[in-house]
Amino acid sequence: MLVGGLAFFLFGMNVMSSGLEKLSGGKLEQALQSMTSNWLKSLLLGAGITIAIQSSSALTVMLVGLVNSGIMSLASTVGVIMGSNIGTTLTAWILSLSGIESDGLISLLKPANFSPLVAFIGIGLTMLGKTNKKKDTGNILIGFAILMFGMQLMGDAMEPIADFAETNPEKFESLIAVFSNPIIGVLVGAVFTGIIQSSAASVAILQNLAHATGKISFGMAIPIIMGQNIGTCVTSLISSIGVNKNAKRVAVIHISFNLIGTAVVLLIYFPIYYIFKNEFVIGFLYSNVTPFKVAIAHSVFNVFTTILLLPFQKMLVKLANIVIKDKPGKEEKYTFIDDRLLNTPAFAIPECNNRCIEMASKAETAIISAINLCGNYDERRANDIIILENDIDKYEDKLGTFLVKLSRSEMSDKDSAEVSRMLHSIGDFERLGDHAVNLIKAAQEMHDKNIRFTDDATEDLKVAHRALVDIVKLTVDAYIKNDIELAKDVEPLEQVIDTILASIKSRHISRLKVGECSIEHGFILNDMLTNFERVSDHCSNIAVTMIEVVQNAYDTHEYLNALKSIENEEFSEKYKELSTHYKLR
Repeated sequence: MLVGGLAFFLFGMNVMSSGLEKLSGGKLEQALQSMTSNWLKSLLLGAGITIAIQSSSALTVMLVGLVNSGIMSLASTVGVIMGSNIGTTLTAWILSLSGIESDGLISLLKPANFSPLVAFIGIGLTMLGKTNKKKDTGNILIGFAILMFGMQLMGDAMEPIADFAETNPEKFESLIAVFSNPIIGVLVGAVFTGIIQSSAASVAILQNLAHATGKISFGMAIPIIMGQNIGTCVTSLISSIGVNKNAKRVAVIHISFNLIGTAVVLLIYFPIYYIFKNEFVIGFLYSNVTPFKVAIAHSVFNVFTTILLLPFQKMLVKLANIVIKDKPGKEEKYTFIDDRLLNTPAFAIPECNNRCIEMASKAETAIISAINLCGNYDERRANDIIILENDIDKYEDKLGTFLVKLSRSEMSDKDSAEVSRMLHSIGDFERLGDHAVNLIKAAQEMHDKNIRFTDDATEDLKVAHRALVDIVKLTVDAYIKNDIELAKDVEPLEQVIDTILASIKSRHISRLKVGECSIEHGFILNDMLTNFERVSDHCSNIAVTMIEVVQNAYDTHEYLNALKSIENEEFSEKYKELSTHYKLR
């Protein structure tokens, strides 16, 4: 029954933390990056996120992934780790409510009395809720109820132990006497917590044992609590396998923080326990604990160790650098996006978006530079564009792979829409890089063959260049800002560019007929104009995707037909305005 109760407890916590994480969206990750500027913010943030996702271990795994991807610095994680140790104490306080014995109104605070109602509300929201937000809220409530049911099962499992303690008090006390040794208590707490990888669950078992038997003293509970903090480091230790040295140092900081805190408290605890045998000390250490007192001891220990080591954050970083040393002359390699973040979509999605923004900026730089090279070729600048295009290809490959994996995760409606927007857009950004390379080839051919367009053709191309640069800038700006109103201005400009390119082709044919241009001019001009047209098409695709994601509709042809219909006065007015602005002579 104890094992079954533990299983329900861990499953309920997993369901609850998953729902909390989905509801938070990308706010947790944004907070991590914006609020680690000083120790107080980092501390509060670590505590807040741990309370939100109900797992200090999960937060540490996230930190390992973020540092491994180069998103966070090692120093900025220290305060967050310390804060997470305080945040994890909330669970013990909630579980301490199970020890309420009153039969009055206060008994309503007892989880066993209200969790069935919570479960009923949760299942109602899950089955009848029309949005993912309501369903996620329902999952949180169901997870909480399952967690409390597991807690109750573990409490029921303690009854035979309680009966044994009552009927054979001397034998029971001799059995648990071993825990009066602080070292053994620390080891038991560390090993058990390390096996189940949840300090909340091991604290819950300690609270149940204390409540059922009434024979667990402060002298036994305090060392076990210290050991539980060490055992919870196992998760971060496992997560550090296969990461770069900086990410490994996150796990070292987490372990050293808990080890040093426990060692200092033990150094204080030993003299008190073995030397100062006055009436107050003996009365305190041998007094029996309740679930409520376990929660107090847990909180006092974590708050004390945090206050104790808070001034030594830099020393913890130095210690991590000593334990995990850099190899001379070898640069640290960062993972593009760490796969550990797949376990926490709320953190993964904003990081994918950051990478998409980087990709969009690179694509903008590449295509604008390539346009400017047409008629003004420079080999060094051309090589820079090719390097950029190779980077864009890598972004598309790695981002695409990660986003496909991420799309299989359970997410909120908002997060699913964001993943869809990125998946639809990265291919178009990659194609912009390809067209930049194509334009370089055309520019190089003109340079190598010393081909020059006529003055009229050059003036026409200048207008096309200006319009193309503007549509690329407008598209990337709209994407980076996720501004739908800016995105709506892309399609009218794309139509204007199509009209300009058609006119340039027509004018070239007229010049060709009178012998002002040659066939060779025509080949190069056609290559350039084809790439110009494709670039504007991809800009249109990106903008339309942004709009469709907001409208939750993915029929591009239907949207574009509706946009360009005669009844759409807004589109017509914008088209006329832009046609005048980019008018050929």
